[in-house]
Amino acid sequence: MAETVVQSRPDVLIDYDRSVQGDLHTEEMLINMGPQHPSTHGVLRIVLRTDGEMVLEAVPHVGYLHRCAEKIGENLQPFQFIPYTDRLDYLSGMNNNQAYALAVEKLCGVEVPERAQAIRVICAELNRIASHLVTVGCYGLDMGAFTPFTWCFREREMVLDLIEAVCGARLTYSYITIGGVRDDLPDGWVDRCREFLDFLGPKITDYNNLLSFNHIFVKRTGNVGVISLEDTIAYGLTGPCIRGSGIRWDLRKVLPYDGYEKYDFEVPIGQQGGTNGVPHGVVVGDNWNRYFVRILEMAQSVRIIRQALDQLP
Repeated sequence: MAETVVQSRPDVLIDYDRSVQGDLHTEEMLINMGPQHPSTHGVLRIVLRTDGEMVLEAVPHVGYLHRCAEKIGENLQPFQFIPYTDRLDYLSGMNNNQAYALAVEKLCGVEVPERAQAIRVICAELNRIASHLVTVGCYGLDMGAFTPFTWCFREREMVLDLIEAVCGARLTYSYITIGGVRDDLPDGWVDRCREFLDFLGPKITDYNNLLSFNHIFVKRTGNVGVISLEDTIAYGLTGPCIRGSGIRWDLRKVLPYDGYEKYDFEVPIGQQGGTNGVPHGVVVGDNWNRYFVRILEMAQSVRIIRQALDQLP
């Protein structure tokens, strides 16, 4: 067997002690992130001052897709404005429809039938799952994990198929309207929905095995981008962002609407690493917790939808 000879390279000088200790020289850089194209994850520009992978300062420039929605609404009848709410967040148009309809119903004293409330909950939770799947898939993709992206978008297509069967649209629905919903659920839809829920449950476990607890993913997201409890309140954060910082605030629990008080579910919040199966190196309020709250919320949405289907009037 031939002997392998490794020759030294006198022209390559590596200070191994310095490399191991991490005392490498870095330079600050100013980077323009964006402006983003309207088809991507939000239209904005952020000027970043970085040192290696550490973001030292971020100056956002927003308004690239400002369309005067509130001003337009001043000149429309309440029903006419519903299609505009779809476009406030095109990944969860159903939830925007619902919020606007609830506001008008509260102002006008409109009572929504129980069946319509249950259908609203089912569709809103399906849309929540679809939205979170985009977050989970694209977050992994942005760090080089391609497989979770394809898996998440496969499941998202199944959700959109269900929603399309109800209202005929996949992104901009205008389905939840003032006083209820536009149409009843089609024949056979409930069974299709149950089949999807049975399929999705094990897939959430797969996301965790492939991405959530992946050592590299945890290292890239744990203790990074930490938002303190005080800052979440000062900046008016809501949803998974405030819950990722450890605040158990969810309107479905604290101010229930559309019958959410009838359903048994939990509100996931950010947790410290080393507790309840959370990886070491993770802290409350970091990127990992904001991501993982969405994973847990998908499981809770499945739980809510099952109950709503069982109790459907």
